[in-house]
Amino acid sequence: MADPLTYPETSPHGHIGPPRLYDTFANVFFLGRRRATFQRLIAAAGVQPGQRVLDVGCGTGYFARLLAHAVGPEGLVVGIDPSLEMITYASHKAGRARNCQFQVGTAESLDFPTEHFDVVVSSLVMHHLPEDMQGPALREMRRVLRPGGKLLVADFQIPRHGLGWRLLAVITDHSRMARMVPHLELLAAQAEFAEIRVGEAPPWLRYVYAVKAASAM
Repeated sequence: MADPLTYPETSPHGHIGPPRLYDTFANVFFLGRRRATFQRLIAAAGVQPGQRVLDVGCGTGYFARLLAHAVGPEGLVVGIDPSLEMITYASHKAGRARNCQFQVGTAESLDFPTEHFDVVVSSLVMHHLPEDMQGPALREMRRVLRPGGKLLVADFQIPRHGLGWRLLAVITDHSRMARMVPHLELLAAQAEFAEIRVGEAPPWLRYVYAVKAASAM
């Protein structure tokens, strides 16, 4: 029987296998560009020292650990994932870092107070969520953001240039997953985010950046 904390057919990492294998696969898949890709996402989100950041669907904690470096010792990064196995692995990898914490949780029901975070990020998660969970997930991310707080949601895109990249996308099943990505700009608008814009973090990712308007309730 599937772990009840894992989305049906869906866990952001369940289709890859154990956490260590997932990390190995990700490093190969990004062809040496994994760190640069996620650093670009951090810059796009405008993460600053001292901020509180939530990473929704943190998986092995790779992105969260980079975020923890960006916020510094006065900041805090919390990563959540529905998989206890992933959270255990992520916590182990973070070691004794006090500014990087992990806990089991789901995107559509965030166990945090309203207006608790400065930034909320989520990467490679939305295409795994069932359609009826996608809207609630974005609304929950908005709820836990302070007024003026920033959202960055990144997911797969099919490479537009380079036959080699497109072929690799097919071989790795990336093309199929990219086609499963919902309309992120529309979801952000429906969740009442403002200042919505899009960008790319090559080679594989496209992101949506948005702000929780200061007047939002």
